[in-house]
Amino acid sequence: MNKVRVRFAPSPTGLLHVGNARTALFNWLFARQQQGCFILRIEDTDAARSAPQYAEKLVEDLRWLGLDWDEGPDVGGAFGPYRQSLRLDIYREHTRKLLDEGKAYHCFCSPDVLEQDRKQALAAGAMPIYNGRCRDLSPDEARKRLESGETAAVRLKTPTEGAVDVKDLIRGSMRFECSLIGDPVLVRSNGLPAYNYAVVIDDYLMGITHVIRGEDHISNTPRQILTYRAFDYAPPAFAHLSMVMGPDNTRLSKRHGATAISQFEEDGILDSSLFNYLALLGWAPPDEREVLTRDELEKAFELSRVSRSAAIFDYDKLHWLNRQHMRRLPPRRRAELALPFLVAKGWISPEPTESQWAWLEQAVDILIERVARFADLPDLFALFFEHSLEKVEDNVREVLGSNCGSRVVTLLAQKISKLSKFDYDIFAALTKEIKQESGCKGKELYHPLRLVLTARESGLDLDKFIPLAEEGARLDFVQSIKSCSQRVQESLKLTRSSPSSDG
Repeated sequence: MNKVRVRFAPSPTGLLHVGNARTALFNWLFARQQQGCFILRIEDTDAARSAPQYAEKLVEDLRWLGLDWDEGPDVGGAFGPYRQSLRLDIYREHTRKLLDEGKAYHCFCSPDVLEQDRKQALAAGAMPIYNGRCRDLSPDEARKRLESGETAAVRLKTPTEGAVDVKDLIRGSMRFECSLIGDPVLVRSNGLPAYNYAVVIDDYLMGITHVIRGEDHISNTPRQILTYRAFDYAPPAFAHLSMVMGPDNTRLSKRHGATAISQFEEDGILDSSLFNYLALLGWAPPDEREVLTRDELEKAFELSRVSRSAAIFDYDKLHWLNRQHMRRLPPRRRAELALPFLVAKGWISPEPTESQWAWLEQAVDILIERVARFADLPDLFALFFEHSLEKVEDNVREVLGSNCGSRVVTLLAQKISKLSKFDYDIFAALTKEIKQESGCKGKELYHPLRLVLTARESGLDLDKFIPLAEEGARLDFVQSIKSCSQRVQESLKLTRSSPSSDG
């Protein structure tokens, strides 16, 4: 068997989204599992929609996801160029061959005429395919019209009878009647090749053995096979992946949530997590495990296990997987990934000291279990960097202004002001003293204590919060962390100004 060669050939007309990324990943897995070649080709002949910045971002997103390629625009290869805009001479040469052999012809029909023909066919209940108006023009007549300044597209002469049979590696046998295909455009009137034409030439010349792509390309397959036949080229094997749908079984879109790969990165989803999840969209490993590394996925992947059913993108499942992958990271790496989100809030310097790194590692280690994405961490870190009882809700003011609330906070302020150090063991001992002296217990005791220290009614346990707050207060962060003593002293003002709910 020839060495497997597959390609991912996106158009740089926008950001890389989930569906295309899954297609790229399946091609990559198949190539790596088969010890074959994975090729990146940029299909940028649509000059009106293609943009260099999209091509650059596409490469960046693929690399972030963990994909690499053996041949491509940036790494070269024996079958380049790997940008279609640089291959126009190749397409022209192939077009001349087809025209000379009478397998293609010039079509002078204007868009208005084609649209009128399409409407008439639909009104008659027929397929809106090209009616062959220019099919029998002689080469001499076509040449004269071109020389007179008329513009023309180039169409492929296809059989009007028979069928194109395709054995899809995922979907099985498919048949397409030639009478329903028509003569597809190979070259547009502006001289640029149509997608179905350029892709055939490129795939053949680049030695592509397997074309793995989305099912939205199924209708392109018979046109491409007929083009292969016109050149006497052997077509590759085809495998069409199911669509990626949203939780409501409609095509995945922005209304469901993030769809662009760059957005997942910005949201703090790990590349390894997204790689893992995309691999499970329409495929399952033999042992039914779900948390897998790239190496494990590469070894387990089999194209024969890819499902024909639509793949549902479940954001909750992705977040669950992300939690599993976050747990596997070393503490320092988790802190490094969390840092940009805290820098963006203006709390921490982009270049922390070693002491600050150590604190950050501890804090992330404790808080990471409560989030599904790194982007969610700032909401929890606000517990340390933002302490303001002035902004609390009225019910919190009532708690602190109650008889028990006021007594508990006052006693804590008195006791903590006499201490040179403070930790959780000391806090636990003070709490027992305050319980005895104030006569308050249960929620009336513990609720005010939590409020004055954290400015929140619930959240991180105090045995974890107090050590981090005290250590953080000794570090010179961009945004200072208040010590427990500072928090309690500031809270006294609120207890004195709040009306007592006990009357």
